[in-house]
Amino acid sequence: MNLPNILTMSRIVMIPVFVAVFYLPMQWSYLVSALIFALAGLTDWLDGYLARRLNQSTPFGAFLDPVADKLMVAVALAVLIEEYSAVLLTIPATVIIGREIVISALREWMAEIGSRASVAVSYIGKIKTTAQMAAIVGLLAFPPGNVWAYVAIGLLYIAAALTLWSMFLYLRAAWGDLFPKAEGGHS
Repeated sequence: MNLPNILTMSRIVMIPVFVAVFYLPMQWSYLVSALIFALAGLTDWLDGYLARRLNQSTPFGAFLDPVADKLMVAVALAVLIEEYSAVLLTIPATVIIGREIVISALREWMAEIGSRASVAVSYIGKIKTTAQMAAIVGLLAFPPGNVWAYVAIGLLYIAAALTLWSMFLYLRAAWGDLFPKAEGGHS
C-alpha cells in the first residue's frame, strides 16, 4: 500500500460521505457536497501525479483508479438526476453514465484480446473530464433554479457531446477487432 493507492481508496470512502452531506437538510449541504466532490477530483489528479513522480504505479492502483473515478461520477450524477428531477439534466447525465459503461466494457474486452493500447485515453477524453467535473461541481454547489446551475447544465451538455465524440473515437480505434474481416470471405 502506497500513498497514491491510499488517495485512490479515499475517493471511494468519500462517496457515502458525499451522499450523506448532499442529503442533509441544511442550507450549506450543496456547497459542502460540491467541495467533497472537488476534493475527490483533486485526489484523482494527485494520485496519478504521485504514482508517476514517485514511481509507485501498481497493478492495484491501475485497476482501482478508474473504478473510483467512475463510481464518484456516477453517484454524483445519480443524486443530481434525483435532485433536479428534470429531463434537461437527465439526458446528458445518462449519456455520460452510459458511455462509461460502454467504454469500460470495451477496454476490458480489448485487454482480454491483447489490444488494450489501441483504446488508450485520448486528449479529447481529458477535455471531456475537465468539463464534466466542472459541471458536476457547479450543479452540486448551486441548487436547481439558480442561474449558475443553468451554466453548469450547459457545461454538462458540452461534456456529454465530448463524451459521445470520445466514445466514437474509442469505437473507431477498436472497430477492426470488433468486426474482423472473415478470412477468404466478405465482411
